[in-house]
Amino acid sequence: MTASPWPRPVPLVGDATSAAERAGDPAAWAMPEHAGGLYAVVGARRDVRRYRPDPVPDEVLERVLAAGHAAPSVGHSQPWRFLVVRDPATRDRAAVLTDRERLRQAAQLEPDAARRLLDLQLEGVREAPLGIVVCCDRRTPPAGVLGRATFPDADLWSCAAAIQNLWLAARAEGLGMGWVTLFRPEELAGLVGLPDGVVTLGWLCLGWPDERPPAPGLERAGWSRRLPLSAVVVEDRWPADDGGPAAPPSHLRAPGREAVVGARDEADRLLTPPGSLGVLDRAVDRVVALGRGDATGGTLVLAAADHPVAGLGVSAYEVRVTRDVARAAVAGVSVGATAAAAAGLATVVVDAGVAGGPLDGAVDARPAGPRGDLAGAPALPPADVERLLVAGRDLVAGREPGVRDGLLALGEVGVGNTTVAAALAAGLLGADPADVTGLGAGADSAVLERKRAVVAAALARAGHGLDRDPARALAELGGPELTVLTGAVLGAARAGTPVVLDGFAVSVAALAAVLLEPGAQAALVAGQRSRERGHDLVLQALGLEPLLDLRLRAGEGAGAALAAGLLLDGLRVRRGTARVG
Repeated sequence: MTASPWPRPVPLVGDATSAAERAGDPAAWAMPEHAGGLYAVVGARRDVRRYRPDPVPDEVLERVLAAGHAAPSVGHSQPWRFLVVRDPATRDRAAVLTDRERLRQAAQLEPDAARRLLDLQLEGVREAPLGIVVCCDRRTPPAGVLGRATFPDADLWSCAAAIQNLWLAARAEGLGMGWVTLFRPEELAGLVGLPDGVVTLGWLCLGWPDERPPAPGLERAGWSRRLPLSAVVVEDRWPADDGGPAAPPSHLRAPGREAVVGARDEADRLLTPPGSLGVLDRAVDRVVALGRGDATGGTLVLAAADHPVAGLGVSAYEVRVTRDVARAAVAGVSVGATAAAAAGLATVVVDAGVAGGPLDGAVDARPAGPRGDLAGAPALPPADVERLLVAGRDLVAGREPGVRDGLLALGEVGVGNTTVAAALAAGLLGADPADVTGLGAGADSAVLERKRAVVAAALARAGHGLDRDPARALAELGGPELTVLTGAVLGAARAGTPVVLDGFAVSVAALAAVLLEPGAQAALVAGQRSRERGHDLVLQALGLEPLLDLRLRAGEGAGAALAAGLLLDGLRVRRGTARVG
């Protein structure tokens, strides 16, 4: 056979190779000089949870984003949109959403798996200097995109491929990346203002890693392990006897499920197993992150007030009891003040409207305007709300000499204020009155029915939208002591002071603070879970797990003081434990 006298036309664009060339060396398209590096990056990719605060240079970020943009996409539609988040306020709001969802998901798991989940640090939203919200623009109908008519979700798969490219590029640059899906999609979409038809695939944390894990975190924590390749590969068709790969394990509650066994997620330099103090370790981490790891004491702030709603028969006690307890606290002999002293805390009592005139020895923060019984009239004038918020902030701004440096434990006392707290919680959460209204201190079923009726009437009078306007919610449904405590949380958060919450009423005040300023959540430690109905819902909304669960019903900051003592012990353990390496 003679050679062809005609030369092959070689295109100047596109593929210049011929069929004969490709047949002669099928492997000629390989990139052996790069293959090893690619496989090394794939094998070294990790879901990073801890980050350094150092900024990521713009040119490095651009290279990572360009890698994501180079991903394959159905019909070359390129549906991904990379929303880069630098704003600290947006990160703070996102972190609250993830903490809240972590508790929701834990509640759906079998008990041991729930505890393991709560022990893991599942996100670095606050720590990472950058967030990337990967969005998928789905506004084009599937039939209008090549390949989506039969697989309408192929656009989402394309965005997942972009995430993989981002992740690998970040690893190659020495950056850490973590994919956070602990969000309700509609909440994350609302946070970053996505229009209808654009959906999110989660939040990617991006920054220089403050850990260098040799293996996947969940594998090291005993949550799961990577299956062998043979367990996920089948040939030609799924086996008729369903002997193919096992279904992914479920940790949902189910009778007879084996408990998930694993180790703690993160190792550190302490000469003790990682996370060995459990929930206390997480609380200590919060305090240390606020720069208060050297704290040895602090203050219990006890805000006291009476309420017109008590006249509607919603309490088992006479109004005078508020004054009696507040006077005992000033003298240092109430249960809350005694618990505070045992924990090494000072006690500061705030008179936010105790019946019978100003309270000797207390900080004066009494409202000036008229007060209503919630059902028939608003709790406070808006001007008083603003003034009491400022008074609360000033407590921790160095203007009240009795407040010591260290931890800030919060407590309250006020006959009838569990009704006030229930109404405020229902307004802020959009909850049914029955879900947040409990017996309070010593009440019976008749009192409970009256409380629920009052809360329902108050909500009907106040109208909708309170969850979007916490200041109005405080005016319509709050009490003066709860407003002072809301201000105290805001002031403490701005000062970097850790706040230890007491029971239901204090937690509702903290919820109002977080809705006003989401970054305040990072300063909060849930001291306890009380017996009061609705407390669990509020803690879940705050994204907080309590240190104590002793079925306390004392009020007066006693639970916060006990928890603060435990937290101070945890700090001493952290400071005194030997370091390794």
